[in-house]
Amino acid sequence: MSWHPQYRSSKFRHVFGKPASKENCYDSVPITHSVHDNHFCAVNPHFIAVVTECAGGGAFLVIPLHQTGKLDPHYPKVCGHRGNVLDIKWNPFDDFQIASASEDATIKIWNIPKQLLSRNLTAYTKELVCHSRRVGLVEWHPTAANILFSAGYDYKVMVWNLDTKESVIMSPVKTIDCHQDVILSMSFNTNGSLLATTCKDRKIRVLDPRAGTILQEASYKGHRANKVLFLGNLKKLLSTGTSRWNNRQMALWDQDNLSVPLTEEDLDGSSGVLFPFYDADTNMLYVVGKGDGNIRYYEVSADKPHLNYLTEYRSYYPQKGIGVMPKRGLDVSTCEIFRFYKLITTKSLIEPVSMIVPRRSESYQEDIYPPTAGAQPSLTAREWLSGMNKGPVLVSLRPGSELLSPQPLPPERPLSNPMAAPSPRLLDQTGTLVVEDGQGPFALREEKAPRWAEHRLEEKKTWLTNGFDIFECPPPKTENELLQMFYRQQEEIRRLRELVTQREVQAKQLELEIKNLRMSSEWF
Repeated sequence: MSWHPQYRSSKFRHVFGKPASKENCYDSVPITHSVHDNHFCAVNPHFIAVVTECAGGGAFLVIPLHQTGKLDPHYPKVCGHRGNVLDIKWNPFDDFQIASASEDATIKIWNIPKQLLSRNLTAYTKELVCHSRRVGLVEWHPTAANILFSAGYDYKVMVWNLDTKESVIMSPVKTIDCHQDVILSMSFNTNGSLLATTCKDRKIRVLDPRAGTILQEASYKGHRANKVLFLGNLKKLLSTGTSRWNNRQMALWDQDNLSVPLTEEDLDGSSGVLFPFYDADTNMLYVVGKGDGNIRYYEVSADKPHLNYLTEYRSYYPQKGIGVMPKRGLDVSTCEIFRFYKLITTKSLIEPVSMIVPRRSESYQEDIYPPTAGAQPSLTAREWLSGMNKGPVLVSLRPGSELLSPQPLPPERPLSNPMAAPSPRLLDQTGTLVVEDGQGPFALREEKAPRWAEHRLEEKKTWLTNGFDIFECPPPKTENELLQMFYRQQEEIRRLRELVTQREVQAKQLELEIKNLRMSSEWF
């Protein structure tokens, strides 16, 4: 019998958590005292939103990401709910739109102005009114624009189409009424064609979100689920909850067969809820416990053992809630693959924690940053409601890169021969990455463009300097684009300075050699 070592090779074995310095944290933030089991925090590349305390209703703060340090005690709030805010979520396709759910049984959609708030924001864009009891969860559809899901204490999941001119929407496009108790969590698969839920009856259900029918239901008695999460394109679910002996536990399930879990893992005997987060790009799973100071992380594989424990980030300060930065907001220059924002109520502090892959090279690391979901929807609300499924539009995290999913290209300049004018349709077929439903995560088109089109593309590539078009450079439209342009210029200046220094050293060496030659010639 051959012996196999227990260790396994992985590029993420040495991932470590790096907390931000004191000046890069958000201090004196009045974090909510609600006992609801939610994140209470939502983050995007521009803002961090935090549920806060407010007399006479519910409110949350929207702080620009760069505005670190001590918060003004009179900082303006986003307030308009008559009850406490229980959940907030940024629109994945609009960094200036956020949804909030409240105990007043309503959901409100807010447009955050691009300039800093000077007074409390009370004017919402839309109000969704149909739940009969408080609303505990909201979730945006991952690929379709203007589709929002909400779950209330009336045991109903409602599907809302926000692509209307009405400011008050009284009826959802679909009401899913198959739960017997309060819904605790919701999670979509990659293309949004399936919805997984956990309920207070401790059952996991996989639903068709358009039809509202139950496709799978777990009736396993050994695991009482609290939170559930789709694991990307692995066709698996991960749930966190408790075992028969009230130990905190994780369970991995086949999404097509929820009769028995594939594997179970007991963690400890604490009582705080476990929030799971999955990074489909790196196949890493992060488990954050409410009231814990640590963050455990694992690598998930399709083969046994499915969960491979890596290590954990430890801290003395317990978190009440947690926020996660989307992949497009990470700092790729430091090999950052995930970023948490811990809500520490004992210190009224929000502490960013970056998960970093240690690398010696300062160049862009292609292997740890595969194409990821961008900020552009792949479907309209009407297309998704009619039954279409599409994966997310992919982008590269390399600075200065363009969309990788097929998008209409601008018309090329006319050539001398009108018959040889390149068409956008042909240029769309030059190796663009797409995500097709049921064909794996990234399907690569096989068709090639004609040689003249390839020649035009190669000619255009020569115009790029450090991934930047020097002839057709559009002015920056957002603050994020301006910052990216500034960082590129700083990198170019640093590189040129190093080049000048090298040339100066070479010139001094040549001067010394000439001086030595002259002295030797004088001796002879």
